[in-house]
Amino acid sequence: MTDASLLEGLVAHIADLRAVRPVGRVSRADGAALHIAGLTGDASIGDGLQVYRKRGAHLRGEVVQIVGDTLVMLAEAPPEGVSLNDRVTLLSAPVIAPSPAWLGRIIDPAGKPLDGKPLLRGALARRLLCPPPHAAQRRPFGPRLSTGLAVTNTMLPLVKGQRMGLFAGSGVGKSSLLGQFARHMNADIVVIAMIGERGRELRHFVDEVLGAEGLSRAVVVAATSDQSPLLRRRCAWTAMAVAEHFRDAGQSVLFLADSITRFAEAHREVAVAAGEAPVLRGFPPSTTHLITSLCERAGPGMGTQGDITALFSVLVAGSDMDEPIADILRGVLDGHIVLDRTIAERGRFPAVDVLRSVSRSLPAAATARENALLGMTRKMLSLYDANAMMIRAGLYTHGSDPEIDKAIQLYPEIDVFLAKQEADDPQRSFSQLELILRRAGLSVS
Repeated sequence: MTDASLLEGLVAHIADLRAVRPVGRVSRADGAALHIAGLTGDASIGDGLQVYRKRGAHLRGEVVQIVGDTLVMLAEAPPEGVSLNDRVTLLSAPVIAPSPAWLGRIIDPAGKPLDGKPLLRGALARRLLCPPPHAAQRRPFGPRLSTGLAVTNTMLPLVKGQRMGLFAGSGVGKSSLLGQFARHMNADIVVIAMIGERGRELRHFVDEVLGAEGLSRAVVVAATSDQSPLLRRRCAWTAMAVAEHFRDAGQSVLFLADSITRFAEAHREVAVAAGEAPVLRGFPPSTTHLITSLCERAGPGMGTQGDITALFSVLVAGSDMDEPIADILRGVLDGHIVLDRTIAERGRFPAVDVLRSVSRSLPAAATARENALLGMTRKMLSLYDANAMMIRAGLYTHGSDPEIDKAIQLYPEIDVFLAKQEADDPQRSFSQLELILRRAGLSVS
């Protein structure tokens, strides 16, 4: 970072300081919600508040409801020590001011460093909730990206500006797959939102999964599972605002969110405190707009802007692909990758279930010959899957159906191919796939 950039950030920080702020008082404490009197003429929904407790550190929170002449504040920490008539000051709505100096750093949803080193804000502050690029002015998808994995180089290609869902249960390799994308996928900048993650897993992901090389071009925004739902929800918005900062500078950004399920769960806690009813199988009605508005901010940019290629992970309990969060995401994204527990249990990673996954960048992302190869491979996998129970039980007799014979011959090789990593060139991956099919007597003209 240049001296000029450091100076700009320092000047912006000083300019943001306020000598005078409106003051109110705590009028009621109702569980995690605090009622504040005296600020309704100045505050808006989403503004920050700070309570000066008589015992303990100052308590920050957010305005989630305005009722008559009272604000309802949800605190970022347990409200122990809060008393009636405690002084409350109004803060501005949360903003973030990213900078190229943030690369290689771990920050919280407020833009404060979590890695123990100083971090200066950038010169330009951004709101956390920004509209997406104008729909009629966005560019179409860009070229196909190298992902470092054979399965996403061929069967499930990703293109610049595409938004994909990653659906998985716990413990099937979701975080490892995201780390693989962060290390090897073509992008100038990687922004990672770790929403509601376990504290131990944050360090493990950064040190072991992402590694020093992956972190060098990344910004990690983290809110751990023990933190307030306000912070866990804000984590996704902060990360997206950071990605938009680099996109607006003309760079290609890879955005990874882990996970949208915990983002929605945090929103549920906030929305219920604000008076919404949890009617959508336990989620409030605003959940759909919450998720779709976040996803729409990713994708191709306009004019000289770059692109945000995004992967949003979803925790699918019991492989229920029709649960609300998965269902909402499937409808708004450009495809989804499903990780299957049975595949992981037999030791194939990434445990991608190709037949249940889809990339909507196809067929445009591949040539006619490549699409023919993909169609033939899917057909063989589907044939094997449809007859798998009979084959494994020894009830199928070789020679009964020539196509099933080919599917049985091909399945082990295709299974090994789908697990290949560090396949940097998609064209090379397609050549390997074609060679596998030719060995079984299948060819593409």
